[in-house]
Amino acid sequence: MRTYPALELTWPTRPDNAHLERLLAEIDIDGPTALEERDAGARVFFPSADLRRRAASRIIALDPSATCTPIDVPDENWAERSQADLAPVTVGRLTVDPGAPPRGKNPEVIFIRPSMGFGTGHHASTRLCLALMQRTSLRGRRVLDVGTGSGVLAIAACRLGAAGAVGIDHDQDALVAARESVDANGETETVALFSFDLATTAAIPGAPFDVVVANLTGGLLVREAARLADATARGGQVIASGFMTDEEDAVFSVFERFGLTRAHRLEEEGWVGVLFARHGAMG
Repeated sequence: MRTYPALELTWPTRPDNAHLERLLAEIDIDGPTALEERDAGARVFFPSADLRRRAASRIIALDPSATCTPIDVPDENWAERSQADLAPVTVGRLTVDPGAPPRGKNPEVIFIRPSMGFGTGHHASTRLCLALMQRTSLRGRRVLDVGTGSGVLAIAACRLGAAGAVGIDHDQDALVAARESVDANGETETVALFSFDLATTAAIPGAPFDVVVANLTGGLLVREAARLADATARGGQVIASGFMTDEEDAVFSVFERFGLTRAHRLEEEGWVGVLFARHGAMG
């Protein structure tokens, strides 16, 4: 039976969700693939034991009150069980449904099976991206989904009229989940998926794109702003989310430095999403 490397995180007093989200954002460089909340804290999953070890060292340095216990979790369909009661999420014209696979293609419903990849629409940053994608016209345009996870945003782009979408992710488990999502939703001809690491790979396949969607973390957005801007065609847009209100000044300033201006800003539960427009030459 396959096992997943994980860290069992506990605290003397369970932290609030905001603290947990910030801690995850800080260890994003270690590639956590999923979070399962527990009574005493949380269980965080990683692609490898080495990344788990690095994350544990980082967590203890960031929060000495945390106890990190490495564990190997048997597959046993934990994601399906833990998310079995998730209800459909509707954002504008689209509904993301983690329930039963569709019997036919419904352009307004996206089926996402709960898995090791993020993206059932139940996180605020995913909803913000879905909302902002409906604030601009995607019809006939090419879309890049950076950190595609479950593939929900790439699929949504095609449901909103995009000519095609490319989803990239460095996490192989996420790409497996994304491929299942693309196949289940009948978007095999319109969504292409690639294994890609922004930190180590030079050329983004198919760039430039008319619209780039990046649901990442504040730190990653700041670090990769130049590459995301460069992957966006003149007159195109970047939709960015995955960061919180106290990070937005840093995110906004770096994207504006690379020739993008804010067109729309949305906020939900302390999370921020923004639609940038790219005009003129980059400075």
